[in-house]
Amino acid sequence: LEAVDLHPSKIAFPVSKSQFTLKVACPRISLHFNPKTTVIGIVTCGGLCPGLNDVIRSLTLTSIGSYHVKRVIGFRYGYWGLSAAGRDTAIELTPEVVRPIHRHGGTMLGSSRGGQKVSEMVDTLQQYGVNILFTAGGDGTQKGSLAIEKECRKRGLDVAVMGIPKTIDNDLSFSHRTFGYETAVEEAVRAIRAAHAEASSHEYGIGVVKLMGRESGFIAAQATVSSAQANICLIPEMPITKSTFIQLLRRRFAASKYCVIVVAEGFGQNWDECNGDLGRDASGNKKLADVGVVIKQTCEKYLKSDPKYKLSTVKYIDPSYMIRACPPSASDASFCTNLSTLAVHEAMAGNTGCVITQWYNNFVLVPIKLAVSLRNIVSTNGALWRQVREITVDTDIDLQKVAKQELLRELEALTERRERLIQRMSKI
Repeated sequence: LEAVDLHPSKIAFPVSKSQFTLKVACPRISLHFNPKTTVIGIVTCGGLCPGLNDVIRSLTLTSIGSYHVKRVIGFRYGYWGLSAAGRDTAIELTPEVVRPIHRHGGTMLGSSRGGQKVSEMVDTLQQYGVNILFTAGGDGTQKGSLAIEKECRKRGLDVAVMGIPKTIDNDLSFSHRTFGYETAVEEAVRAIRAAHAEASSHEYGIGVVKLMGRESGFIAAQATVSSAQANICLIPEMPITKSTFIQLLRRRFAASKYCVIVVAEGFGQNWDECNGDLGRDASGNKKLADVGVVIKQTCEKYLKSDPKYKLSTVKYIDPSYMIRACPPSASDASFCTNLSTLAVHEAMAGNTGCVITQWYNNFVLVPIKLAVSLRNIVSTNGALWRQVREITVDTDIDLQKVAKQELLRELEALTERRERLIQRMSKI
């Protein structure tokens, strides 16, 4: 065989020369903390997400079962449980307490939005003698983790802060998957199927499903592909005008007598009906107008404009809170266990100011500052959005040409069948 030179300069395809690397998460030979004296704290913050109880359970069981730490403490109702007002509500977590909790949705520790005084939270950690704090939460929670870690270093405290990133929207940077996302897609598909049943049971029926996705439309896009029953998919990354939306609806009704629309909650916030200032929530996020209701009203107005649609109906489904509150799928439960177990291993080795994420097929350590610096969004030039466009209505398609092609295809099939029947008749 001819020898092949594998030097990057000799290879025909492009090779990345980036020096950026991520540390693979795994158990370490050397430990920074002495397990016999180590106290671990756990806090869950922000909105609910499938898998939170699995995270609490795995963190507790790994800490006690594998390292035999001194104590595991759960702080109630998010960062409020670390404040001066809430620090007395902390509870002891034991294997007996956490063993059955993975069967239920939500979080046994409770959750809340909004920040607390960093100085008070670190005072609480000192009061309970916490050596490692695990924070399960999204963008705002991890920014809070960073502030806590910074204050601990300022005071000279030997405290590690490790994040378990929680974002059901799958919008975390330097991560190919976040826990709860797959469960959310599965549950969203059920809602789409229900909308399809409603829409297809009426002449020119419309089913509208609003899903999570403030700035990233991963759930809406993936559920559209997975269900194969949605006809229009609307996500924040692909903004369109109301007139373009009506055009999509008109094109769908030119080819079929029903339509299923999937819309991410962050879509259409620049439309006139959604453009008002609704203020901000406790986490500092801009409050969004209910675009699902706006889409429903827009469809109803369009249908009333033509007598042809007199039997039509519009059904609106918003399964968001049902999805957030359900237990995780088997895949997500296993994923939560991996994240949590590795977080304990890395924290016991002294790593701090990081989150555990999945990058391709590896679990890696990502600095919190890096993880919250960017938001992962659906690439409109990527494979996922290409799949969505291939199975949904598109304004670039010539409907008359498509209809003609379908008729020609049917005619060819009938012609071939006719030829076969003639041959069979000749043999009788």
